[in-house]
Amino acid sequence: MPSREQLLQVINIQSEIAKLGLDLGGVMQYVVEQTLPLIDADGAAIELVEDGDMVYRAASGIAAPQLGLRLKIDASLSGLCIKTGEVLACFDAATDTRVDHAACNKVGLRSMLVMPLKYQGATVGVLKAVSRHVGKFQQPDITLLNMLSEVVAAAMYFSVKYDNDNLFFKATHDSMTGLANRALFMDRLHNAIARAKREQLSTGLLMMDMDGLKQINDMHGHRAGDAVLLELAKRLRQTTRDTDLAARLGGDEFGMILTPLESPDAVTAALLRIEAAMVPPLTFEGSNYQLQVSIGAVVLPLDGMEADKLLELADQRMYAMKHLHKNKP
Repeated sequence: MPSREQLLQVINIQSEIAKLGLDLGGVMQYVVEQTLPLIDADGAAIELVEDGDMVYRAASGIAAPQLGLRLKIDASLSGLCIKTGEVLACFDAATDTRVDHAACNKVGLRSMLVMPLKYQGATVGVLKAVSRHVGKFQQPDITLLNMLSEVVAAAMYFSVKYDNDNLFFKATHDSMTGLANRALFMDRLHNAIARAKREQLSTGLLMMDMDGLKQINDMHGHRAGDAVLLELAKRLRQTTRDTDLAARLGGDEFGMILTPLESPDAVTAALLRIEAAMVPPLTFEGSNYQLQVSIGAVVLPLDGMEADKLLELADQRMYAMKHLHKNKP
């Protein structure tokens, strides 16, 4: 049986999830983060079924770098969980014939628990806990993970019941701005890298940070700050093409994937469009607010083809731009 402390942890998690309301993406990310201390896991993920694949839509710990990872339903333990609707445990991934060995090696796991997530009678995804160690998880861990899976399933139900958006949209978009969330952003980035390798196609990656949001919140309150964020998201959306993706990655951090690029120079044109879109001030409750973003841009394959390194380089360039903005007279 789970300990009293663990059961209290579950109750606290349920209380925090209630505060997140209809933000399904936020609920899923919170659950995978809390899975680690709850059952002493090294990583956790929530995978949803999309177009014949299992896709990592929330991830933490050693699974976090694999956000957006796709597994084949017919060749993974997660897929088997979808088909059977049963809780599945893997004692040792090195010898278990049911698992996707390449994916397990990529994550760095040796054992795992996979719990079905059921929505409207169908298993639509899984909650997975993973460990670097063989035979890590026992029956109390299964009980606790099952409690969390029921919380996620309830969040799926209520987020869609009281909103016209479908389950996929709720899981992959920021509830405040309607832009893509980090999970969808990473999924599209991995897809763009794979396509660039296949077709020698140029793609632009932008990392953006809104300047001055903290000062707006401190001086004018969070209502003004939220209004500025919503306006920024709206203007970013207006600058994108149908093939591009704009995302809110968290707080005042945004990202954009520009694909395809006719040439590496096309990134400059995109930056100019974004800068022009930010020029008109926002008028909110009688006050004017100037919108400004610091942007770091990379182009693949020119700047590399590894997601982590591309993001790091774009971040470095973005912070260099932010430094220039701060020192601008």
